[in-house]
Amino acid sequence: MKPVNEMRLKIESRSVNEAFARATVAAFAAQLDPNIEEISDIRTAVSEAVTNCIVHAYAETVGQIYIWSGIYENGVIRIKIRDCGCGIENVKQAMEPLFTTLGGERAGLGFAVMESFCDKVRVRSKIGVGTVVTLEKRIKGRENADA
Repeated sequence: MKPVNEMRLKIESRSVNEAFARATVAAFAAQLDPNIEEISDIRTAVSEAVTNCIVHAYAETVGQIYIWSGIYENGVIRIKIRDCGCGIENVKQAMEPLFTTLGGERAGLGFAVMESFCDKVRVRSKIGVGTVVTLEKRIKGRENADA
C-alpha cells in the first residue's frame, strides 16, 4: 500500500538532534489528529530509536540518521529510522528487555519501550552496514479520546 503523504529527514547522530527528530515526526503525525497519548507514544518511540543510533550505531563517531515517515489511508503512520553504523550482531538478544552492550547508566529498555508504544516494531540489521528500525502505529485519534 502506498502512503498518502510522506516525509524524509536526514540528521547527524548528535544528541542535540534527537529532540528535533522526535518533534518533526510528531508534527508530521499531527495530520492524523492523534490524541495526546498517541502523539506522546510516537515521540517516545522515535526518541528511543534515534538515541539507539546515536549511542550504539555511531558510538565513537558522528554519522547520518535517515528518517522516513508515511501516513496511510487507514490511519497508520509508519516510521523508518535507519543508520549506516556498526549494526547489531544479535537482533533478538538486543530486543530483550534489560539487555545492553554498554552497561553503566544504560537500562537496555529501548526496544521494549518502542514495542510498548507502537503496534509493530521491526528491526533489520547487518554488521558493518547498519540498522533499520520500522515503527508502526494506528492512530485512533480524538474520536476515541473519551472512551
